[in-house]
This record gives sequence, C-alpha cells and structure tokens, in this order.
Amino acid sequence: MSRLAAVFAKLEKNGRKALVPYIVAGDPSPALTVPLMHELVRQGADILEIGVPFSDPMAEGPVIQLAHERALANKVTLTMVLELVTEFRKSDQDTPLVLMGYANPIERMGYQVFADRAASAGVDGLLTVDMPPEEAEQPTRILRAAGIDNIFLLAPTSSEDRIKKIVSLASGYLYCVSLNGVTGAGNLDIKAVSEKLASIKRFTDLPITVGFGIKDGVSAAALAPLCEGVVVGSALIERLVATDADKTVEQRAALAAALIAEIRSAIDA
Repeated sequence: MSRLAAVFAKLEKNGRKALVPYIVAGDPSPALTVPLMHELVRQGADILEIGVPFSDPMAEGPVIQLAHERALANKVTLTMVLELVTEFRKSDQDTPLVLMGYANPIERMGYQVFADRAASAGVDGLLTVDMPPEEAEQPTRILRAAGIDNIFLLAPTSSEDRIKKIVSLASGYLYCVSLNGVTGAGNLDIKAVSEKLASIKRFTDLPITVGFGIKDGVSAAALAPLCEGVVVGSALIERLVATDADKTVEQRAALAAALIAEIRSAIDA
C-alpha cells in the first residue's frame, strides 16, 4: 500500500480528515524548507504538498507567485527540490510527499528520469497544474511504474466528461479547486463546493481534497465534512514570510506551523 493510500485509510478508520499544507521549496530560504516540513508534520499535517519553483505559476495568486519568485532568486531547481525531499526522508519515512508544480521543469528533465529520481528521493505523488488529461496518459504510465501517483486538479467548471477522463487517470487523491480564480482568492461558496463534490463522487471512490480558498480554522472546518482533506497554502506562506528573519530556522518554522495546529484543532472538532 502506498503512503497516500495508507494515510487516507487510517484517517477514514479514525473518522478524521487530511490536513495538507502547501509550501514552495526554497521559500524564503532553502535552509528553512526541511525544518519547516518536519514542524508541519509535528503540528498535525498528514500530507505535504511541496511547490516546485517556476517562473510562470499561472494558477497562483500574488502570495504564492511571490513565493515562487523568492525561491527562484535562491536558485532552487527541480533537482534541488528532490535533494530536499531526500533530506526530509532521512528522518521521516511515513508522511506522504506530493510535488506540485508545472510541466516545464519536468519536461526538461524528462519524465522517465524524473520518475526514477523522484521515487528514489521518496516522492509519493505529482500534481502538474498545467497538464491536461488529454496529454497525461504516457506520463501517468511512467509515474505509476515508479510507484508515484499522478494527482489532478478538478475545477468548479469541470464538465462530467472531463471529470470522467481525469478520474480514469488519477490515483492517490483528487484536488478539487473550491472557487473560480487563483490560489488565495475570493470567498468560499460552501453550497457550490458541496454540489461539485457530489458530482465528482458519482464517478470515483478516490479521496478528494479541497483547496484554493482555505485561510483559517473556520473555513477549513466548514469544508472538512464535505471531503477527505483540506489544503492550506497562501495563508501558511503569508504567516511564514511574516516571521522575523532574525529568528532561528527552528523558531520561524514553529511560528508558521502554528497555523496548521490551529486548523488541525478546528477540523478535528
């Protein structure tokens, strides 16, 4: 059983929902990334989504766009991201890690090379924001052979035909976008999200996480009963960059990860 499958099975058995923080590797500094990953797990994260820095993160709002820019200014590459995963795995063999990013860096490395190196590093899943299902069949085969789940986004506007196509390729879990727009934007429409999730669940038994608008414990707790997990990105990155740069790596990680402890408490309640 994969790490992702094991985590979702354990959560279901215990009547709990997955908490999935998103950070960008190398933001605000490469030295902070691995300590922050460990602290997020200590504060209640079940799965970690690690953003691969890219120059044109089209799905992201201003907060995460700036995180990508800072990481690129720190010269963080896909190869470095895999090295950070390897470092994390030295002391955590259980927490699932999903890389989230855009196709260009992986295309440049080559899917077979990426799959081999990612599997060796300890990556469990890949979510490629700009990979349409029409172009994903061969990458999916390569990733599956390496034991890596290919995870897809589903939008509020996804048609039934598109949902069927995506769920035929996806594994691990599905990521349902809660609103039209970019990460961190807008206000949640719980009724609309509930209706969309119900339509998706007609076609798949895969766990579904929801993101793109969860800012705090209140919004997370409102969505958690509807799905198998919630994703927190922009709010976490905002808190991270607001920490005092004069503090130690461990102190900055603890201050940022306190948001995850707050949200963990809220969704468990």
